[in-house]
Amino acid sequence: MKFITFEKQDGTIRAGWLLNQDYAVDMFEASDGLLPDNLLNFLENSEANLKKIASFSFTKEHKGVYPLSKLRLKAPLPIPKSFRDFYAFEQHVKTARENRGLEMIPEWYEIPVFYFSNHLAIKGSGEGIIKPSECNWLDYELEIACIIGKEGRNIPADQADEYIFGYSILNDWSARDLQRKEMKVGLGPAKGKDFATSIGPWIVTKDELEPFKLGKGYDLSMKARVNGNLLSVGNMKDLYYSFAEMIERASNGVTLYPGEIIGSGTVGSGCILELGSKVHRWLRPGDQVELEIEYLGVLQNEIIAEER
Repeated sequence: MKFITFEKQDGTIRAGWLLNQDYAVDMFEASDGLLPDNLLNFLENSEANLKKIASFSFTKEHKGVYPLSKLRLKAPLPIPKSFRDFYAFEQHVKTARENRGLEMIPEWYEIPVFYFSNHLAIKGSGEGIIKPSECNWLDYELEIACIIGKEGRNIPADQADEYIFGYSILNDWSARDLQRKEMKVGLGPAKGKDFATSIGPWIVTKDELEPFKLGKGYDLSMKARVNGNLLSVGNMKDLYYSFAEMIERASNGVTLYPGEIIGSGTVGSGCILELGSKVHRWLRPGDQVELEIEYLGVLQNEIIAEER
């Protein structure tokens, strides 16, 4: 299933799922209130709620079913409980460091590492991304995210898939010049990252991806385009650390809750920093950025200038 959050023509924000790709089910209205009106509440009892959905039978004529063309998609999980972003693709780490004249860090091969980003600055497909006024090196990052659907603590990797609700495309927008300066202090990215993160256009439940399981990930092609020009090409199967290993690390001594997002980090070649300025300049207002992951859809955003 593909879960979405959307705005109706009357301005109401609701959550539900796609029906035959062209229609959206408002799960609260269609179920007569048996299902919640937002995805975060749905995830807090996701197993029981999925069973409720299985007991319903919906057609496009059913109450609470709307043509997708009449709705405006929002981020599928507009305000997640948290957002951890990992650093799990080896090629990206190596190339980005080589471009700065640095060798690979041996500790990277010992533990999957992550940082916390701003879970209150989540954007959906079609929303404008405001370029920070002091940023001159704006970049995209082609990533995949998993959404936690079950509470757990000290989760072993061999059980971690039980805690994943589904997957979505993720764009970890980066102000590289701000990031470069603050990283010298040694605390990791902060202002270079916290202005926006895009996810969407929907969350695909993990069962839909099972046929593509390969290695530590799934055999899903990953692409990024700027103004229609293909810049980045990768595959999720190239993960060095699986999402199960990331969840094991994140939950070590900490309780994970439904509605938390975990990002993969950038796939190899998945950003301008890695590709280099000879391939493409830094992003600027007016640029259209599209991230595409096979079976997960297309996440599209336009860069806009900050109003003064």
